[in-house]
Amino acid sequence: MSSNPPHFQAIVRQRYSRRDMLQVLGAAGLAAGLGCTSKDKKVPSQPATVPAVKVDEGFVEVSHGADDHHHVPPGYQAAVLIGWGDSLTDGTATGDLAAMTPEEQSVRFGTNCDYTAFMPLPPKNGLQRGLLCVNHEFSDAGKMFRGVPAGRRTSKDVVTKLQVEGELAAHGHSIVELQQTPQGWQIVPGPYTRRISALKTLFEITGPAAGHARMKTPEDPEGKTIKSTVGNCSGGVTPWGTVLIAEENFNYYFGGDPAGLPQEQHLRRYNVNGRAGIGAWRFFDRFDVTKVANEPNRFGWMVEYKPTDPNYQPKKRTALGRFCHEGATLCLTKSGHAVAYMGDDSYFEYLYRFVSDKPAIDNPNVLDEGTLSVARFDANGTLSWLPLRFGEGPLTPQNGFESQADVVIETRRAADLLGATPMDRPEGIAIHPTSGRVYVSLTKNTRREASQTDAVHARAQDAHGQILEIIPSAHDAHDEESMGWDILIAAGDPSRHANTKYGKGLTREGWLANPDNLAFDPSGHLWISTDGALGSTGTSDGLWCCETLGDGRAVSKRFLRVPKGAECTGASFTPDGKTLFVSVQHPGAYKSASYDEPSSRWPDHKSDRPSRSAVLVITKENGGVIGT
Repeated sequence: MSSNPPHFQAIVRQRYSRRDMLQVLGAAGLAAGLGCTSKDKKVPSQPATVPAVKVDEGFVEVSHGADDHHHVPPGYQAAVLIGWGDSLTDGTATGDLAAMTPEEQSVRFGTNCDYTAFMPLPPKNGLQRGLLCVNHEFSDAGKMFRGVPAGRRTSKDVVTKLQVEGELAAHGHSIVELQQTPQGWQIVPGPYTRRISALKTLFEITGPAAGHARMKTPEDPEGKTIKSTVGNCSGGVTPWGTVLIAEENFNYYFGGDPAGLPQEQHLRRYNVNGRAGIGAWRFFDRFDVTKVANEPNRFGWMVEYKPTDPNYQPKKRTALGRFCHEGATLCLTKSGHAVAYMGDDSYFEYLYRFVSDKPAIDNPNVLDEGTLSVARFDANGTLSWLPLRFGEGPLTPQNGFESQADVVIETRRAADLLGATPMDRPEGIAIHPTSGRVYVSLTKNTRREASQTDAVHARAQDAHGQILEIIPSAHDAHDEESMGWDILIAAGDPSRHANTKYGKGLTREGWLANPDNLAFDPSGHLWISTDGALGSTGTSDGLWCCETLGDGRAVSKRFLRVPKGAECTGASFTPDGKTLFVSVQHPGAYKSASYDEPSSRWPDHKSDRPSRSAVLVITKENGGVIGT
């Protein structure tokens, strides 16, 4: 076990009582058996009306390990619902994945599926129906086409224009109609089935940045529409029935050296540095910043669309800020205003919140006007939301901001100037359905030096991550300027890693590492998916279930293990809690591999099929509620 830096204990003493400090600093062999209820009087107490729902002992935890298969507890079944290249209307596979044309890929399930959302439709014959909405985050030409070398930074230099178009077509989002049958869930044709793709779909730009000079390009001289969305990581469902999809690592798509350009510093603040990950810039001027310097400004937004309206034009909602969006989690205040919590999934970036100016009822453009804020965490257990408003504080012409459009286009720099708390890759966010507490996963930050630790990030070079708890004074008080905060879980293996934090009763299979997406099931249990555990701990990623209230608080239980090298993402549930959808992304990514020589054959396990990202549908064999 490594020793703590000298200032670590002093920082933690500022935040925790003696009992809590023992939980964080306890010897590795004891950490799993200590509780984790905060005694800081500055943090609002748990609402007395919230029941503590306990995870049943009914499922046997899946063991840690790593192989090329997925594993669920006894009594559960997991089936591949749809994967890369499959038909959106019936789920049938394409004959030759590598031979798909861009046109064919534009109407089939994309690659590297991530976020999922189940949107219920009216039942049919007493059985559930719904739309499964799925993001497609990125492409890897070496794993998509024959003869292309392994490695995204290598393959970009040799791909053809047709192959790049195929990659872009594989990005975006899929909407699939599902029907529950006595034999299980089936994909069926439906009027809502469709693809949103980076190759063909036209998006409207709305909010403060719409029509601004910095959004105008030769292809769009008005700065109000754009063809393409990329980096579609996680997302969110709105209270009014639309879906938000994120644009995360958009910098990966732009080539050309920004040195000497008027926007050089702005481009570099978003890691647009000439080191593109795919070869689009070789064939399309818009992805070369030396030719169209404004094009990156048109990415890095949250996109809203309506699953049940194929004619609805998706909208990039610029009032929500521009950064590497992991996703957005929404709720309503007591007065009916919309609130969105969002994380910038990059090292030392920030946590954000948007509060609409107007109530959400009968307001289809409610996300176009409101206050975007950034979080500052203090050692006394208080979180302050700092408004990013043009003309206030440092956000003035003296610092290069001429309007709110400049503020949202340069959200990161605006947050820098306000003194927000740099964080360890804020990713998944979930809101407890009754307590209203907000949970934020910080996946890891091995770049944080001891001199950069603070009350929230007390572990330097944190390879395992943690889950924060944000505590409003009431379940619907999400527009408060100040809230409380706590650490729910400090991840890692307590027997090997220092300064972990879990609830009492953790088993040897229950610890986790690198928390990513978060979701609550209808019963109020928190589900935690992970990304990167293989590299940091030697065990595959997966899905864990835990409580956030009561005696079982922060006692995580391993429910799913995904194939070696895969990331577990996008957990979502049917309203009755009896079906769980999970995306399995990039199986076999633990080592360099190509289409011709894959490191995984999941999920088909056939010698003539490469690895494919796919969505699993998980049910209990007795038809019961998942996790109990």
